[in-house]
Amino acid sequence: MIRIDRVITRGGDTGETSLGDGTRLRKDAVRVEAYGSVDEANAAIGMLRLHTEGDTDAVLARIQNDLFDVGADLCVPGTAGDRLRLAEAPSLRLEREVAAMVATLPPLTSFILPGGTPAAAHAHLARTVTRRAERRVVTLAAQEEVNPAVILYLNRLSDHLFVLGRVLNDHAARDVLWVPGASMQDGASMQDAASKRDNEPG
Repeated sequence: MIRIDRVITRGGDTGETSLGDGTRLRKDAVRVEAYGSVDEANAAIGMLRLHTEGDTDAVLARIQNDLFDVGADLCVPGTAGDRLRLAEAPSLRLEREVAAMVATLPPLTSFILPGGTPAAAHAHLARTVTRRAERRVVTLAAQEEVNPAVILYLNRLSDHLFVLGRVLNDHAARDVLWVPGASMQDGASMQDAASKRDNEPG
């Protein structure tokens, strides 16, 4: 049982924080940045949940708990010991859920712009924050030992949120598709129209 008796501890007043094993690090250390980014992803999913209900909301609640497990893993250096370490099972569960959602959607014909319904827009925001967390963990893994299940989970979660965004867009009916060069084409059309006006007899 975790018990938190104080919120203000004054332990971080000099720009340092404690890891799960008691090690003191600067707050801008790579490891702190990694699990801090995971916390940001969790908060973004919390915002997404304001627009979901039922089974979808239950899945997101479970994912938020998973992300706390990810943070617990990252806040203790190494990959062994009796500390909480993420396993592969949560990633495999995400893969199964992605496959089930994809089976209900039409094929993609272009890249998708974040938007559509409020729920889908928040799903895409959560996806991009999760991608950033993944990048921060990859940076950490280049310098120190990191549980590979953590990187796997964040990668699968961003895929999950992408597909969920399509589901939340009325099963892709309200997806906003990227049209390559659309604004440049509009500009060319406007130039052509202006040129024609200039060449018209006065």
